[in-house]
Amino acid sequence: MTMTSRVIATVAASFLLAGTAAFAQTTAPAAKPAAAPASKMAPAAKKAEKPHTAASIECSKEADAKGLHGKERKKFRSECKAKAAKSAKTN
Repeated sequence: MTMTSRVIATVAASFLLAGTAAFAQTTAPAAKPAAAPASKMAPAAKKAEKPHTAASIECSKEADAKGLHGKERKKFRSECKAKAAKSAKTN
């Protein structure tokens, strides 16, 4: 083997080893903050904060009975809960 061949083989091997070493090295994951801001809480955590009111449950039952889904359900429940709140204030 000639000297040039050995140099080329050494350079090629070093490139291969350097390439796999670069892929093998990873950085440590960033530490997560202990408490997340309230605006970025998981949906389950938000539900735990606000228990369902009796009016909300009744409105959901009515929406189920009518077979409402999606935007129609959301609109119906919003109007239903507003009516319930208004009638609760007058009583």
